Amino acid sequence: MQVELQVKGMTCSNCALTVERYLKKEGMQDIMVDFSTDEVIFDTVEEEKLPGLIKGINRLGYQAVAKPDKTQASKGLSWVEKYFFFSLPFTAILLLHMFIPWHLLHNPWLQLALATPVFAVGLWHFGRSAFHSLKGGIPNMDVLIILGAAAAFGYSLFGTLTQAGPDFLFYETAASIISLVLLGNVIEHRAVAKTTSAVKSLMQLQEGKALKIIETADGEVIERVKVADIQTADLLQVNQGDKIPVDGTVIWGEGSANESMLTGESDAVFKQKGDAVIGGTLLQSGNIRFQATAVGRQTVLAQIIDLVKRAQAEKPEIQKLADRISAVFVPVVIGISLLTFLLSYFAFGLSMQAAIIHAVAVLVISCPCAMGLATPTAVVVGIGRASKKGILIKGGKTLEAFSQLKYIVFDKTGTLTTGDFQLENLNCDPPDRKAIEAVILGLEARSSHPIAQSLQKAFPSGKEISWKEVREVEGYGMEGWDEDGNHFRLGSYRWAKEITDDESHHLYLLKNNSLWASIDLRDEIREGAQEALAALKGRGLIPVMLSGDRRAKCELIATQLGITNIYAEQLPAQKLEVIAQLNREGGAAMVGDGINDAPALAQARVGISLSQATQAAIQSADIVLLNGRLSALKDLLAIGKHTVLTIRQNLFWAFAYNIVAIPMAAFGFLSPILGAAAMAFSDVVVIGNSLRLRGKRIG
Repeated sequence: MQVELQVKGMTCSNCALTVERYLKKEGMQDIMVDFSTDEVIFDTVEEEKLPGLIKGINRLGYQAVAKPDKTQASKGLSWVEKYFFFSLPFTAILLLHMFIPWHLLHNPWLQLALATPVFAVGLWHFGRSAFHSLKGGIPNMDVLIILGAAAAFGYSLFGTLTQAGPDFLFYETAASIISLVLLGNVIEHRAVAKTTSAVKSLMQLQEGKALKIIETADGEVIERVKVADIQTADLLQVNQGDKIPVDGTVIWGEGSANESMLTGESDAVFKQKGDAVIGGTLLQSGNIRFQATAVGRQTVLAQIIDLVKRAQAEKPEIQKLADRISAVFVPVVIGISLLTFLLSYFAFGLSMQAAIIHAVAVLVISCPCAMGLATPTAVVVGIGRASKKGILIKGGKTLEAFSQLKYIVFDKTGTLTTGDFQLENLNCDPPDRKAIEAVILGLEARSSHPIAQSLQKAFPSGKEISWKEVREVEGYGMEGWDEDGNHFRLGSYRWAKEITDDESHHLYLLKNNSLWASIDLRDEIREGAQEALAALKGRGLIPVMLSGDRRAKCELIATQLGITNIYAEQLPAQKLEVIAQLNREGGAAMVGDGINDAPALAQARVGISLSQATQAAIQSADIVLLNGRLSALKDLLAIGKHTVLTIRQNLFWAFAYNIVAIPMAAFGFLSPILGAAAMAFSDVVVIGNSLRLRGKRIG
């Protein structure tokens, strides 16, 4: 079973890694931990272990609950905000003695009384987290915070108890460290919440109520029910202006649905009897009744939300260096702090107070959190921005890989062209036409290829053929045997080349190895294809056409679109070889329909599906263009490159900050109070830079 927990208190990727390692140690599978949304998802076969797992996560210093409470999350202050506002007045009074020469404020016992509640909050909030991170083998930033605050508080307490004088007192340092870091956490949490706005917008579409039609002995009764209570096969009424609650099929009425939240496409989609509707979309006009076909986690919207969540939690390759450094960062900083104290006191002859101040400053100014936040915040914003444009991206790795490609490979039929074929000619003897149409319909009814779907629309249904066996032969077409033993083949020229030299037709129908008919079709270039290809070439990508169709037809389309790299008449196995070669030459993305091109999509460095929001499309590719428009590739490339650029900027800041700040603190140029403020500021800078991606012009 899949378990979803809400875990409060995770502040960066180190926290998420601590929880993930604990769950792995307990035998959990398919774990996804996202500190930005406080969500933990994993699979377990032992439901009875769940209470123990929650207690285990709580022992790590976090607060876990079995079912996320979406309503409560937005009410009142968070724990970190409560801690900050509790600590603020005590810290403010302590700092006054630095500006006001009032004797009472300099009293060590008063300062101890003011600093103790703040230090207690720090021990509870940062100390627990630090202890459990050390216990879990992944020391986090809280270890540095609590060591710095404890050193300042302990040294001051020693000075108070021994009446050593004011040179031993810096209670305000201990309190300021804790309060400033808490302030940084408050700002950080609020900023991180903004990065997840895209997922929250999608989740809001799942909420609300619906009109359920109930058949009774006295007729129909329409009852208002919660969306969560809808079952598969329920009949539902949707009026103009209402939200379509779940996925289904229209059984009565017609109207126009706004699917922009899911597809990024602003034009409303007309719906009538037999059409599919997607839960979460808005019925702009008309009235419909539909039967629910998917509810809960099975709906397209739920799958999209799950995909986006998992994508935002995935790390690109660029983060691995930061993760390796973060893993050893805290022990290294503690070592630098200890060395600073020893050199300051013994080698340079500084006072004990000055040596401790320098050592504490090193502890509190160091910031592994900035490195942990650099990638996930940018990935969350980038993937969220893409989802608002109807582009589903399966993770930070995909974004990074797409920004580094050399080739972008297109299937022809249904990708560069509409795939909505129009029948031009059925070349056959007139007396045989009805029988030929019946055979064509009988064979193509067993295929999902765009040509098969177009032929089913082109011919009216007639006499049914009794088939003994029908099968699809990849790269060739459809093959079948009827009850009378006749052998039929319908497909490419590969099957007819031994019978005829005329290869000008799209399809050939053979009966018992004799040419029975040929079919001419007309296909159109997909809207926006030329503009999209021009934009991709302008950004340095090399477009490639990869098709099983005949070279003459591929060259005709390629010439119109300006494609010079053409691989025509390719069987499925040959397509895989081509993509493997392009991957070796610099990396290739494959753009296809997500169903027929599934092997090629999987082989490519990045697979891009143009299909509409279907489960097959979502599962088969790394990127899904929900609106089916090639023009979205321009947005995809721009978002990918700017997201990776933002990650690099964040990592540069995180590394540069620590490289500069730690030596400055060690040499006494920064006090612990300024260090705590600078550390909090570094996190805010990283998150703020990521948030710029939300509204940044990237076209």
